[in-house]
Amino acid sequence: MIKLLFTLLLAAAAIDVPVSWQPEVKKTSDGYELTVTGQIADGYYIHPMTEAYVGASLAVEENESVQCLGLVSEQYTPSDYKGENVVTGTYVLRQKLELSGEGKTEVKGTVQWSACSGDACGLPEEYEFSVPVKLPGASGSSGLWGLILEAILWGLLMLLTPCVFPMVPMTVSFFLKQSDNPTAGRFKALMYGLFIVLLYTVPICIIIGLTWAFGGSAVTADIFNWLSTHWLPNILFFIIFMVFAASFFGAFEIVLPSKWVNKADKGSDKGGLLGVFFLALTLVLVSFSCTGPIVGTVLIKSTSGEFWAPMVTMLAFSIAFAIPFVLFAFFPSVLKKLPKSGGWLNSVKVVLGFIEVALGLKFLSTADQTYHWHLLDREIYLAIWIVCFTLLGLYLLGKIRFKYDSPVEHLSVGRLALVIIDFTFVLYLLPGLWGAPLKALSGYLPPLETQDFVLGQYTPQAAPAETTLQQQYGSEVSLAHGLKGYSKLEDGIAAAAAEGKKVFVDITGHGCVNCREMEARVWSDPRILQSLRDDYVIVSLYVDDKTKLPENEWVTTASGKVLKDVGRVNANLVMERFGVNSQPNYFILDAEGNVLKGPRGYNLDRDDFLSFLK
Repeated sequence: MIKLLFTLLLAAAAIDVPVSWQPEVKKTSDGYELTVTGQIADGYYIHPMTEAYVGASLAVEENESVQCLGLVSEQYTPSDYKGENVVTGTYVLRQKLELSGEGKTEVKGTVQWSACSGDACGLPEEYEFSVPVKLPGASGSSGLWGLILEAILWGLLMLLTPCVFPMVPMTVSFFLKQSDNPTAGRFKALMYGLFIVLLYTVPICIIIGLTWAFGGSAVTADIFNWLSTHWLPNILFFIIFMVFAASFFGAFEIVLPSKWVNKADKGSDKGGLLGVFFLALTLVLVSFSCTGPIVGTVLIKSTSGEFWAPMVTMLAFSIAFAIPFVLFAFFPSVLKKLPKSGGWLNSVKVVLGFIEVALGLKFLSTADQTYHWHLLDREIYLAIWIVCFTLLGLYLLGKIRFKYDSPVEHLSVGRLALVIIDFTFVLYLLPGLWGAPLKALSGYLPPLETQDFVLGQYTPQAAPAETTLQQQYGSEVSLAHGLKGYSKLEDGIAAAAAEGKKVFVDITGHGCVNCREMEARVWSDPRILQSLRDDYVIVSLYVDDKTKLPENEWVTTASGKVLKDVGRVNANLVMERFGVNSQPNYFILDAEGNVLKGPRGYNLDRDDFLSFLK
């Protein structure tokens, strides 16, 4: 009552504001620093931050371009009031920041305090501020060069992803059959690289132009999502790889129809380049489920005011992505000059055939996961791999021969090295049948939750309140490492409010390679697992889940399109609410659904991820 009366008296007397605040952001040697300076009027005092309940506080809104470094510090000359440490005169709050991006950003936040006079203190007051900050770098500046360098590195690393690597043997096989003329072979190899670059860059330029003109990318996101997760393209790619594998094993030769061959004889240049173009098109389409997150990032930039930077970045990415394949295309022209005795070229094809079988399963697995067919759960997937690579080892030893193979009379050092590597890999796979995580292969394998038997699997600790809540909201899902969560954002927010926790939003996909890798390599850290269990309610939003929704849960977009399955509804939700269309992405919300942190994408730094959670 005294505090309320004191506040009313202040207002009635129309006296000066007890505390006035002035925010400022300055560049420092190691980043940026926010300084909020308070001037306390004569006759008043406030409590410093050390007072847990009535002390002043500074909170900065974090986002993708503004991150806090360390804790808030304070600077003032201590005063004494009846044995209490209080602040009078000037009071300074400081927060170190990491600012990223180009052009400019805004640092937003809130200062909270209570002004006191004598023995009476007023109700808590808030001062909200927003400080515009100019950042170094714009299109054509050092910021763009940083994006280009990052795109080049990603383009080179894409070769090692399970969506892209299977195209290596297909490229080698294709160019083995090309012209005996080395000059023509090199020309086609260069055209192969050019086609790859154009197939990535030209559509993106068109998309950016359209989004720039019409201001939307929802349709584009739907197309990309369909291509990487729908059963039709994935089953088609799976069949293509199995057909190539059968051809490598000698079942048949993949040749053009005679009419096409005759036309190719009349115009060999045109026909040859047409084949090279379609091989490049296949590579771009097949690899999109892995390159999608990079392309998605470019699309987000195209809808936020950028124009030239996304085009240049995509050009750099596609050139770096194409370089290894150009080199592989050059390599067969050299192979054709080597001796052919002993059928060693056929041995290369057979080895590639085994690899095609193993890696082609990824596409069938993607369709299986997104549609919940349960045809290729983890133990079945692993069993096929173990059999496949065991047969490969026996083939390298000469115990298995195919139609066009020459007898293996002795083992060369190189072949022996391959045998050792192959059987070592098989031994590494075997514990996976009993639930070993096999982290090195996490992006290739179905998630551990699909495995029926896991040796020594722990029983999740009883949590009656959480279980009751999950049963109440009805969208409980089982996640990696025995974690429990929700499949609906509104259920997770409600549960977080009831439990007094924050919400960890996991934007993911059944066919998302990088998502599985994050779960296997980052979430598995005991510190991170503990934080996810104790501090958060997890909401996993699968953007590629093809489960049909009941009619009362359909969503109609602003353009009038009706979304009828889980994945499309979630994809629309994360695009509208969080502004992202790629996976994985992570956000932290408070119990009211407000974004506290994020987005955070694919990053295997576990300490950094723990800092994000804390």
